[in-house]
Amino acid sequence: MSPTLKLSQREAAFNNEVVTRFELYNSLFQTLPFYQVKDTGILLPFFSSHCEKGAITHDSPTEIIESFFEKYVPDIEHREQINRMFRFIQYIERQVVLFDAIEDSSFNKIGKFDDSGTLQSLLQHAAISDESRQDISEKLKDFSLRLVLTAHPTQFYPGTVLGIMTDLIEAVKTNDINSIDVLLQQLGKTPFFNKTSPTPVDEAVSLSWFLENIFYHAVSDIQAKLEEEFDIDAASRQILELGFWPGGDRDGNPNVTTQTTKEVASFLRQRLFRCYYRDFRTLKRRITFRGVEEAMGKLENLFYKNANEQLTPVDLQGEILDLLLSIKDVILKDHDGLFVDIVEDMIQKVRLFGCYFATIDIRQDSRILRKVFEYGTKNIDTGVAEGYSELSEDEKVKSIVFKEADFVCPEEEKDAMIHDTLDTIRLVKQIQEGNGEKACQRFIISNCQRASDILQLIDLFLWSGWKKDSLSIDFMPLFETVNDLEHAAGIMEQLYTHPFYAEHLKNRGSQQTIMLGFSDSTKDGGYLMANWSIYKAKVELTAMARKYGIQLAFFDGRGGPPARGGGKTHRFYASMGKEIANEHIQLTIQGQTVSSQYGSVETARFNMEQLINAGVISALHPNRNDLLDARHKELIQQMADISYKLFIDLRAHPLFVEYLEKFSPLKLLSRINISSRPTKRNAGAQLKLEDLRAISFVTSWSQLKQSIPGFYGVGTALKQVKETGGWDEVKELYRTSGFFKTMLDNCMMSMSKSDFRVTAYLEKDEKFGAFWKMLKDEFVLTREMLLEVTGSTVLMEEYPVERRSIAIREKIVLPLVIIQHYALQCINYEKDTELNDIYNKLVIRTVYGIVNAGRNLA
Repeated sequence: MSPTLKLSQREAAFNNEVVTRFELYNSLFQTLPFYQVKDTGILLPFFSSHCEKGAITHDSPTEIIESFFEKYVPDIEHREQINRMFRFIQYIERQVVLFDAIEDSSFNKIGKFDDSGTLQSLLQHAAISDESRQDISEKLKDFSLRLVLTAHPTQFYPGTVLGIMTDLIEAVKTNDINSIDVLLQQLGKTPFFNKTSPTPVDEAVSLSWFLENIFYHAVSDIQAKLEEEFDIDAASRQILELGFWPGGDRDGNPNVTTQTTKEVASFLRQRLFRCYYRDFRTLKRRITFRGVEEAMGKLENLFYKNANEQLTPVDLQGEILDLLLSIKDVILKDHDGLFVDIVEDMIQKVRLFGCYFATIDIRQDSRILRKVFEYGTKNIDTGVAEGYSELSEDEKVKSIVFKEADFVCPEEEKDAMIHDTLDTIRLVKQIQEGNGEKACQRFIISNCQRASDILQLIDLFLWSGWKKDSLSIDFMPLFETVNDLEHAAGIMEQLYTHPFYAEHLKNRGSQQTIMLGFSDSTKDGGYLMANWSIYKAKVELTAMARKYGIQLAFFDGRGGPPARGGGKTHRFYASMGKEIANEHIQLTIQGQTVSSQYGSVETARFNMEQLINAGVISALHPNRNDLLDARHKELIQQMADISYKLFIDLRAHPLFVEYLEKFSPLKLLSRINISSRPTKRNAGAQLKLEDLRAISFVTSWSQLKQSIPGFYGVGTALKQVKETGGWDEVKELYRTSGFFKTMLDNCMMSMSKSDFRVTAYLEKDEKFGAFWKMLKDEFVLTREMLLEVTGSTVLMEEYPVERRSIAIREKIVLPLVIIQHYALQCINYEKDTELNDIYNKLVIRTVYGIVNAGRNLA
């Protein structure tokens, strides 16, 4: 089937399965028996149309809101107008949920016309010849995919709503009108926000829903299929792995403590054993034969007790596998293999998840770790020379002696960060002993800027009772800023040539994982420079690792939107040339990305299969054009430099932070109870751009409907290259380079979720008019340049289904955007404290629906 035909069939399926059904089921809202909902349902279409017309004519949000009430509901007080706006918000939030559910329920019908990049396409490739199948089998022996769930504050659906969505998806699949009606009623009565912020343990509990209901099944299914098709040794080769940050990521989050980490490790173990026990009950109903009674009894006892009782954790993986394998042997020998597939499925899951479910990563900022190291040199017999802190970096690296000790931080120590760091290092050993080594074996150093950051952390482990010859920890630097990325390869060479670290790597299988942060690099240098800096760093780091015989894995800290490394992620991995290590794909998934791309077993399988396919096929059949030549690198560097300068000038503009504070909900994000994590570092201090978290930064611009981090500087860079005679080369680069094409395609996705009409009234503002126009002009220029370089007439022309979905979602939430900006205008001028508090709540309530509709805005 031709790509064009597949595309037209996908569009037709989208119209039939999503658009038509949304219009049908949306009408059910008008009959919901809730306070004023009927009235709201009648008024909302008029309000939506009024907002659209006002946006077209560039009316201010205040003019749009006031003229609506004057025309349609003229006889109500201002407080009642505000009340109506809250009702509109409630209604639209639920419209978004309904659209999500309908779109997700139609995934299989729409996705069947696009099996490119899935396991099915990999099997088709293998079917070409025995040689092709053997090549894939060999590649899979060295390949792995690790998805790491994080608790970053971008999941705006509470767990109760996610549960309703799951049931709604199933009801929509079968057009079960009665169930849909009841679920919509439940949705109408269910709150969409938390009254208090969740604790880190609450976040772990929330995300564990996906582990238990999605990944437990999807990961096992994919692993089993790959083993069956490509002759993979099930006992020794794990292709899919899961990571977990809630409870372990303490960077900038003082609410994560040693006790938190302990509780989360215990919770994950217990939740896993509940999954095992559920599966075992199915097994028990089928395996009723002689010869297995004793093994079955032992298994039932192990699963039940560990699922329901608080026991001292013991790593039982080996014992459980022995029992299951003995049952399998009896079935094959004495019972003709009857129901052996059920036993094999359970063996598969125990091999994959052990007694831990997902690996808890520990993460802390290098500045905290340096402080703890300094404390250690003053309070422990470390062998570190006096005046260490005054030494140069080279001298520090040479002078660390790696002396073992067994120091326990005293109770009277008042510094919470010192206590937490040293106590957690000791706890990691306990977790490994109780749940298995893989339960907690990675320590990530945020803001890593020097080799001594890693070596000093190793010393902290050795001072805390760990032994050199059994240091079962992978130490992972996280390079985030443009400057840090430039120096990353040099830092790693210092480590690879350091005798102690080289020996440690050898003991860890000569494998090194390096984390690269997309969010902070974009905030630091803009979209083009961030993506290019990470690409260059990967090339340099790969070359350095190969030079010293190190097997390298990149762990990409990606968020939802393209501005934070999101978008069509699998296309980036498919476009990695031979210059970049791509044998092990590791990436974070967080917030809306978890629920939108991994919210059902079907979508999770699809997205994981795309990533596996990207890694395997790109290695076996690399596109020679993905290996950028010197001229292409020079061209991209030129564009990155141009865009970087423009972005840095924007950040340095005296109105930059004030504009963001005044016209976006930035200052109110801390009051949205979706995370245990503060919206900025140094939470009590005055807002500084360097302290602002990348998530808050990107979210604020997305609420403004301007998406500055996802495109600013791209248009100017393309224009200058065109004016200097490099335009044909840029067009060729877009046609031939998967990396460059994906970068520009994701930029267009960001821009498709922008709408400068909402803030067009600011053009007349005496103070901010010129600043707004500068942003708008770059948007218009970037759109013009992108359409020309891609040969398109509209943004995302190559992805019509995704473009249509975005357009519908943006239309649904336009009234929310108008209400938000109206409330912000009122806050800026209202003197009444009580009214201001109400306007603040109005702003906060709109954020949920806007982010949820965007699916990858934050």
